[in-house]
Amino acid sequence: MGRTINRDRGVLDDFDYAILDVLKRDNRTPQRTIAEQVNLSPAAVQRRIAAMEANGTIIANVAVVSPDVDGRKVAIVVEVHLLNDRSELVEAAKALFRRQDEIRQCYYVAGNGGFIMIVEVPDMRRYEALARDLFADNDSVSTYRTLVVLDQVKAPYVPMNGESA
Repeated sequence: MGRTINRDRGVLDDFDYAILDVLKRDNRTPQRTIAEQVNLSPAAVQRRIAAMEANGTIIANVAVVSPDVDGRKVAIVVEVHLLNDRSELVEAAKALFRRQDEIRQCYYVAGNGGFIMIVEVPDMRRYEALARDLFADNDSVSTYRTLVVLDQVKAPYVPMNGESA
């Protein structure tokens, strides 16, 4: 045991973490299967999942769509540095980045102050326009660096070791 956390969301114990581990791999796993894997009754699993949904531990159940189907063929990692870390500048950047559909993930990071994001676009022409609008012509941005992804080696929706998706 030992893996517990006490937050506003409640107390999670080892059973909750075990349930979450199964759901993170496949949130369509039947509750009876989860129950067998974590050594609880299906009713207990159902109550715990409902509680974690109610208290905000589980915030969404989503389908991750293949980039091939989604029309986004190019994945890009972008590192963005603002002119400074003043709250109003950071909050405005967060709001701008949240609104942009092509930005799939965005993290405000410590260390050298700035953002790391994953951008998915149909082609480099679209990325060039996006980079111009969001970074190059943005008076709040001091520098940005673009890293084009060659191969997605591991991600939540990339099957590993011959597993099916």
